[in-house]
Amino acid sequence: MLLIIGTVRLPPDRLAEAKPAMERMISGSRAEPGCLGYSYAQDVLDAGLIHVSEIWSDRAALDAHFKSAHIAAWRASWAALGIGDRKLTLFETDGGAPT
Repeated sequence: MLLIIGTVRLPPDRLAEAKPAMERMISGSRAEPGCLGYSYAQDVLDAGLIHVSEIWSDRAALDAHFKSAHIAAWRASWAALGIGDRKLTLFETDGGAPT
């Protein structure tokens, strides 16, 4: 299993404009085979900071995700929305155990 954790930043005054594009990205990703979880969350203390969390079953699913139409559309929207300072880290995990 693969876990991606990180952040992206956008101007806080562009959040309402970015929300529909983020919703399309999340919905499209969650519908993909091998996507076990996909979410964005606005930071409580930093309005322009969006936390990203993704869980993928394997590398093949993640590679297919990178080739999807919705990720291409999402990336194409970044400049207009002022999205930048993207920091994502990929972790490989055995799936863990419930705590």
